[in-house]
Amino acid sequence: MNNSKIWLSSPHMGGTEEKYVKEAFDTNWIAPLGPNVNGFEKDLETYLGSNVQVGALSSGTAAIHLGLILLGIKTGDEVICQSMTFSASANPILYLGATPVFVDSESDTWNLCPISLENAIIDRISKGKKPKAIIAVHLYGMPYKVDDINNIAAKYNIPVLEDSAEALGSYFKNKKCGTFGEIGILSFNGNKIITTSGGGAIVTKKSEIKEKAVFLSTQARDNAPHYQHSEIGYNYRMSNICAGIGRGQMEILDNHIQLRRKMNRFYANYFNNIEGVEVLTEPNNDYFSNHWLSAITIDSAKTKGKTRENLRVAFEAANIESRPLWKPMHLQPVFEQYPYYGKKVSEKLFENGLCLPSGSNLSDEDRKRIQAVLDDFFNVKF
Repeated sequence: MNNSKIWLSSPHMGGTEEKYVKEAFDTNWIAPLGPNVNGFEKDLETYLGSNVQVGALSSGTAAIHLGLILLGIKTGDEVICQSMTFSASANPILYLGATPVFVDSESDTWNLCPISLENAIIDRISKGKKPKAIIAVHLYGMPYKVDDINNIAAKYNIPVLEDSAEALGSYFKNKKCGTFGEIGILSFNGNKIITTSGGGAIVTKKSEIKEKAVFLSTQARDNAPHYQHSEIGYNYRMSNICAGIGRGQMEILDNHIQLRRKMNRFYANYFNNIEGVEVLTEPNNDYFSNHWLSAITIDSAKTKGKTRENLRVAFEAANIESRPLWKPMHLQPVFEQYPYYGKKVSEKLFENGLCLPSGSNLSDEDRKRIQAVLDDFFNVKF
């Protein structure tokens, strides 16, 4: 039997990427500008709709960093951040000398809890430190409670930086993720639903914000015949080579989404009859997830002591990658001294949750191997 590694989420090329990359080589457009960068931005703008402007950058982290700068975040400011996320959502807050204020998840989407969010805002205001921005994340491709979060943000006049790194192609009420915040960000890292090997983008409805992001991402060079700089700049622009990969990937994005959703249905169908295991799925028809990663929670009280760690080890023994959910930021050694508001929902999710192989390039044979491990683990008999 084939025992090659089954990855959690590996890159999946469509075949046309090479055409765009070759074109970049043939025309000597190797720098962080060129036809592929412009074309990739236009492809994304068309896909996202809502009259957005997109700036292609070197990473999603760079996009969050620039997004916070463009929202005016300075040393000493406070920024609310969803606790259950990858550290790249929170690290740029510290780049700027600001203070992260972590907020818990709710159990429907595993994203920012509206109740805990408002409690945090009220308490920070009472302490004389009104937060300057809210970083909300669409975890694993599942849209957060957009209406609830945006209404609270509007109530207190705090801009939302929408971390859509994992959610390209997801939507809420038929509007694409990445278009709900004052600023949105995307990621095209190697494990994302489409990849440029490394890369990201900043999304906004204001052309002046995109222009300023591009300016800052290309070392903030003033318009002069010599090198003149009036602001601190960054080397954050996407290369024409990476953008060429992205252009090819955009041609197969919708197919990748359908294949990831097929994997989620595979797990939902499998666990439908196994007590104590829940699959993260859309709460209702307002939500459409790309299911970048399919994830489950295991209630060991209902599974006769079987835990998510037992299952992870069983997969590992079969050369299949699975991974615990993101460890909440407020539990991380580097962030544990910062404020946290919530009721430990994210802690329970981390304790009991596991991400399962979700790639768009998984085969029927891969699914058989995954199911064989699950059958053995849960003692499924035929």
